[in-house]
Amino acid sequence: MLLSVGTRLGSYEILSALGAGGMGEVYRARDAKLNRDVALKILPDAFASDPDRLARFAREAQTLASLNHPNIAHIHGLEESDGVRALVMELVEGDDLSQRIARGAVPLDEVLPIARQIAEALEAAHGQGIIHRDLKPANIKVRADGTVKVLDFGLAKALDPRASSPAAATLANSPTLTTPAATLAGVILGTAAYMSPEQARGKVVDKRTDIWAFGCVLYEMLTGARPFSGDDVTDTIAAVVRADPDWSKLPSETPTAIRRLLRRCLEKDRMRRLRDAADARLEIDDALNPLAGDANMVHAAAPASETVVAGWQRVLPWAGISALGVALMLVLWGPWRRTTLPSPVPLRVSVQLGADVSLALGAGDAMSLSPDGSVIAFVGAEGRGGHGPSSMCDGSPNCRPHLCREPRTPTVRSFRRTASQSDFSREAS
Repeated sequence: MLLSVGTRLGSYEILSALGAGGMGEVYRARDAKLNRDVALKILPDAFASDPDRLARFAREAQTLASLNHPNIAHIHGLEESDGVRALVMELVEGDDLSQRIARGAVPLDEVLPIARQIAEALEAAHGQGIIHRDLKPANIKVRADGTVKVLDFGLAKALDPRASSPAAATLANSPTLTTPAATLAGVILGTAAYMSPEQARGKVVDKRTDIWAFGCVLYEMLTGARPFSGDDVTDTIAAVVRADPDWSKLPSETPTAIRRLLRRCLEKDRMRRLRDAADARLEIDDALNPLAGDANMVHAAAPASETVVAGWQRVLPWAGISALGVALMLVLWGPWRRTTLPSPVPLRVSVQLGADVSLALGAGDAMSLSPDGSVIAFVGAEGRGGHGPSSMCDGSPNCRPHLCREPRTPTVRSFRRTASQSDFSREAS
């Protein structure tokens, strides 16, 4: 249903037509209540005769309206007037990505920020269980300030004819096919070049279908060509299911992280495909910050030898402190260790035993010095028939040796130092 400029739909006045597709016409309109411009997506006429589809679409629209992310075009509500039903959406100014790619491949320094924002939008929607199902360049707008807005999130499912068309049940998970090749009236298929293999086969889809489409969009931005194409829809779907992209078309300066990301996104076996949009965002971050990415990879893939080195690096500071402590102890102990005791000064004693006294040479040690050095003791014999006179002294004039009075009988006597080192006096017998 085409609306002319100036037509009013509730509080909205049609200003201009923005486009048309399998999911209806889109108009620029003025919101008289809030004094702002919005986008009105007029729902297909088939909805008017199918209350079940209308009810289900309203429920889906409520879920989609809960999405609140800077990279997702917001849904404001539903409007109905004179049998015409429209989805009121945020109006995003600027070209869509298909118009930008039509002018040629997008430079790498523009591709990476755009791709990162698309990945963030998918991550936010998937976090709430919402799958786009029809992600393609025509549904992605880039504003003049570089902000990316993903449009029509989840509308393919909301417009799914499954509730009223049992014949289309096998195609229930497929988004809009923007081509005249759609032969079954009311069937929501999808844009063939961006459909995942499982989607093209009519199988149940999950968020990995959006991951595939994201890979297709990223490839097309870098090369200016679709990864899967054909002369018609049938050939295109056959390429999606069987062919591989021409990887040689990627610019030579494409980072390794992006090449790896593309291969993982466009893996035909979804069990081997990248599982989460957050992983795509991280790969793009690595490409945007190659030094940080390389450091993370080296750290994550550190071999056992590096782990051992890291362990030693944690131990070495403590070992250094211990070594410093030992060195300090050696420095402090050094002067004491090098100090030597003075050489002992020998005490020389002159002994005059006298004519009738002799040492008892056969009685073991003839003399001994007490441990404290204060007493000298000796064994001597007195008498002419003995061993001769015996005495002991230090040679000083005051030294008076004690003599044994019993002839030839050994006896023990001693002298004690009294005044000086060489002054000994005899102890009592």
